[in-house]
Amino acid sequence: MQDIAEQINAWHSAGASFAVATVVSVSGSAPRDPGAALAVDGDGQAVGSVSGGCVEGAVYELCQQALESGRPVLHRFGFSDDDAFAVGLTCGGIIDVFVQPVVPGTSAGLDAALAHVHSGSPVALVRAVSAPDDLLGAALAVTGDAHRGSFGLPHTALENSAVLQARAMLEAGRTGQFTLALDGRPCDPAADDVATFFVEAHVPPPRMIVFGAIDFAAAVARIGGFLGYHVTVCDARPVFATERRFPTADQVVVDWPHRYLDAEAAAGRIDSRTALCVLTHDAKFDIPLLERALRMPLGFVGAMGSRRTHDERLDRLREAGLTELELARLRSPIGLDLGARTPEETAVAVAAEIVAHRRGGTCLPLSAHSGPIHHDHPLRETDLPRRIA
Repeated sequence: MQDIAEQINAWHSAGASFAVATVVSVSGSAPRDPGAALAVDGDGQAVGSVSGGCVEGAVYELCQQALESGRPVLHRFGFSDDDAFAVGLTCGGIIDVFVQPVVPGTSAGLDAALAHVHSGSPVALVRAVSAPDDLLGAALAVTGDAHRGSFGLPHTALENSAVLQARAMLEAGRTGQFTLALDGRPCDPAADDVATFFVEAHVPPPRMIVFGAIDFAAAVARIGGFLGYHVTVCDARPVFATERRFPTADQVVVDWPHRYLDAEAAAGRIDSRTALCVLTHDAKFDIPLLERALRMPLGFVGAMGSRRTHDERLDRLREAGLTELELARLRSPIGLDLGARTPEETAVAVAAEIVAHRRGGTCLPLSAHSGPIHHDHPLRETDLPRRIA
C-alpha cells in the first residue's frame, strides 16, 4: 500500500490526472480487503492491486474509461456476475469496486485527504460511492476534530452525520462502508433515497513493544514489522539493547521496562492497538511492568515463561493488588500451541496469537470448522464535527 500511496502523491504533486479504483465492499471469500486499490494515470501506468490478480484487467479498463469520461463509477464483480469467470474472480466472493477519476484542484476534500495521508497524520477519506448524481464521488477529509470539503448546502445534515460516522471509524482505525438517508438519518441500506459512503481510515501504524533483548525478541521484532507494527525493543541492559542486535526494530531503548511504559503512557503514545510482548521472564522486570500494563487500555499483553513461571507471576501480581479481571487480560504463556522450538517458530506462534486476538479468530485450523474466515469490528461514537477553516 505504501508504493501506491507514494505514486499517487507523485502524480498529485505533479498535477497529473489519474483514476483510483478502490475495493469498497467484500462479501464471501475474496482475495483482498476493503481499501485495496489500483491507480492508473493518463499514460496507462498502473500501480497497486484490487484482487491479487483476479480482476485486475477489467478494473484497469474501468480506470481508463473513468479518465476519459471524468465520471466515477461503482462496479460489482462476483459469482452473481455473468462475467465473473471471464475476469477471473473464481474464489466465490463478491467485491464492489469504486473508480474515481482524480483531477488535482477540483475537490477540496480529496486534495486535503491526500495531503493529510502523505504527511502521516491521522485522517479518514470519505467518499460517496452510491448516491444521487450531485453527490456521487463527493469527498471529505475528516480528522479528529475537524473536516475539509463539502457536500453542498442542500446536504448539510447529511454531511454532519457522515463526519460523525467517519470520525468514529477513524478512532477505531477501521475502513469500511455506512449508509445514510439523504437527510442524515441512519437507515436501511435497501431503502430509497439513500447515500452509501466508503471510509478509508489512515492512521499511524499500531505499536508493538517488545521487552527483553533476547534472541526470541529479535525474531518477534522481525515478524512484528512484517505485520505492519512500529516495533520498539526495550531492555534495561545496554550491552544487550543495541541497534546492531535488533536491526529490524524501529527503535531500541535502554530503560527499565516499567519506567519506559509509564513515560510512553504519559506522552499518549500507546493506545488500544498497542501490543506488548514481555519476553524477559525475570520477576524484577516483569512484575512492575505487568502491574502497570494490565491496568492500561492496551490491545494485547502477553508474557513469556514456563507454566511454573506463569503461576508464580500471577501470585506476585495478586500480591501487588491486581484483580482477577485484570489478570485475565494477560496472555501467558505467550503464543499459540504450534509446537514451536526455535526463536523464529516462537515468533510465528506469538504473532498468530496477536492476530487472532486482534481479529477475533478462533485459533482453530480453518479446515476444522465452517465458521467465518474474516471477522468485523463494531463502530464507536465520537464528538460533533467542526469544519476546517
